[in-house]
Amino acid sequence: MRKLGCLVLLVAGLVIGAIVAANMWAGAGPAAKPVSVVVPAGASLARAAIALEQAGAIRSAHRFRLLARVFGGGGSVKAGEYEIPAHASAGQILDLLKEGKVRQRFVVVPEGLPSVMVHDALMKADGLAGSVPVPAEGSVLPDGYAYQRGDTRAAVLARMQAAMRDYLATAWAKRSKASAVTSPEQAIILASIVEKETGKPSERRTVAAVYGNRLRLHMPLQADPTVIYPITKGRPLGRRIKQSELHARNGYNTYASAGLPIGPIANPGRASIDAVLDPADSQALYFVADGTGGHVFADTLPEHNANVRKWYAIRKVRGEM
Repeated sequence: MRKLGCLVLLVAGLVIGAIVAANMWAGAGPAAKPVSVVVPAGASLARAAIALEQAGAIRSAHRFRLLARVFGGGGSVKAGEYEIPAHASAGQILDLLKEGKVRQRFVVVPEGLPSVMVHDALMKADGLAGSVPVPAEGSVLPDGYAYQRGDTRAAVLARMQAAMRDYLATAWAKRSKASAVTSPEQAIILASIVEKETGKPSERRTVAAVYGNRLRLHMPLQADPTVIYPITKGRPLGRRIKQSELHARNGYNTYASAGLPIGPIANPGRASIDAVLDPADSQALYFVADGTGGHVFADTLPEHNANVRKWYAIRKVRGEM
């Protein structure tokens, strides 16, 4: 009877121990908020466990390794930066590390961002290594670019520029005969102007048509953003354009010279590139703001002047003049 009693106690102890271990493995972890943990390349489970304990994601590296052998099912952990959710269990954490569900960081390049500000975004991006020069204007495709801690800025910039080359090549191959540009380089220049002139998707192709019509007639494009670009390199001007600046000859000013400027004035997005390569069927030569965030288009100068008078009247009512 004594032996049977000892056996029962032993089995009961083992059952209780297994229940406790299972609770340790599946129960809530100690982290009160998400924590970031970096697992270096080639790191063992033991080294990863130490990093997890130091970050406060688990209570004990030694216990984590022991339980992983029992409940983890084998397999190695993958390198990278991980964001461990608040109160994640040991089992959930090991799954993250084995599946390589690393934290994704992003550098976002909005449509029309000038290259000096793309450079700013890259240099401010947390977790990237190294430095890069200001990229060539118009060479970056606006988008969100994922990266991991330890990636280089040069590598991320190379992806941005490769994306622009690839998209431009595809779009150029499908261009319409109505497009006024004669090379991919001209397409980027004109698309950067369209990008800066309107943020309204429905009118991009019409704005592109206006500039295409002006190019064919050898009329000055008269685009305000091209006047500003050589002054600020694309950063906000913060004031009105001066009369002297409207007459400056610097290769960019489309009031002082007919034709396209010598280079892009921003990094245009896909929609503006598409608009330039497939403009609207329009004879319009002029446009002016309509007071609602869009523009009113005109085929003739008298019609345009009437639209301008309406716009001035709106601004006067608003107290802007």
